[in-house]
Amino acid sequence: MAVRAVRGAVQLERDEAGHMEERVGALLTEVLERNGLHTDDLISIWFTATPDLHSDFPAAAARKLGIADVPLICAQELDIEGAMPRVVRLLAHIESDRPRSDIAHVYLGAAAALRKDIAQ
Repeated sequence: MAVRAVRGAVQLERDEAGHMEERVGALLTEVLERNGLHTDDLISIWFTATPDLHSDFPAAAARKLGIADVPLICAQELDIEGAMPRVVRLLAHIESDRPRSDIAHVYLGAAAALRKDIAQ
């Protein structure tokens, strides 16, 4: 089994804890589904949030989905002028037999504009 990395991002409409939970939960669910993954396949997940998000930790959404024994960490994105606001990104390390070229990176909604080269 190989170790692979999966990228993803979602833009929130507003900075509210319930909304973050919903959108980050949807992002995680899509990452798992599109890659045929189960929580046992997860090694770790890094979350980043733009500096304008303060309502909750993105990792809290993962815990509410039942991702309980996977190491999670949150960090703040660089505050770059002109960057897309209210974005949560993730980098998940997984165990998978899929070749790297078959890994589905997930960019939901407006966040698809962040990585047109790999968004599916």
